[in-house]
Amino acid sequence: MPTRLLSQRGDHSYPPDSYGQSVLGQALEIWMPEGETRTLILAGQHGEEPETTVILSRALRALKHRSPDCAVILNANPDGIMRGTRGNSNGVDLNRNFPAANWSINSTSYRWNLDTSDSRVQLSTGSHAASEPETQGLLALVEKLKPELIIALHAPLACIDDPLLSDQGKLLSELSGLELIDNIGYPTPGSFGSWSIENDFHLITFELPRQSIEELSGKFTPLFEQILTGQLL
Repeated sequence: MPTRLLSQRGDHSYPPDSYGQSVLGQALEIWMPEGETRTLILAGQHGEEPETTVILSRALRALKHRSPDCAVILNANPDGIMRGTRGNSNGVDLNRNFPAANWSINSTSYRWNLDTSDSRVQLSTGSHAASEPETQGLLALVEKLKPELIIALHAPLACIDDPLLSDQGKLLSELSGLELIDNIGYPTPGSFGSWSIENDFHLITFELPRQSIEELSGKFTPLFEQILTGQLL
């Protein structure tokens, strides 16, 4: 599939659809493929990981036409990206709000700064599982599209987390240079991954390393271009 000239990459070559609204009323956008969705790729679930959105956006903007089989969500948490917060505008960690069997009402925590070891910043997991419109929209979308593979971009753990240790996970690890693991090493109650396993969806978490956006773009944007153009998975 031919790609666009650099001078044409200021915006996307085709418009997105909407699959819902955020708490603050922002559109939850998805760029649909030409044909049936085999792969769903999403970024920006945590608002403090904007690098995931930038890398995926650059790959999508390189395309002249719609991807043959990949649907793309650039920003699953638009309120969080806009406000620079990890959670959504209700203070909920969206990746702890899914209706998995291990969902917990207990708050979750994260580090204020990656150079510190203390996880003191508290976020809600929601008043109940799937309490947030961003979660509800994504759940309905996945159930509708039924993709064969979901790739969720996060940062900065520098690994490919694939519970199935599948051929797709091995290929992503080989091409990215990131370690392939089958467990992140700590509990993730109510995560998108937990829900996906229980509902027979194959989800791979692509954890970008801790580097500048420009370094990450140089390393990983071409890889996602290949995925979007149907050359890899």
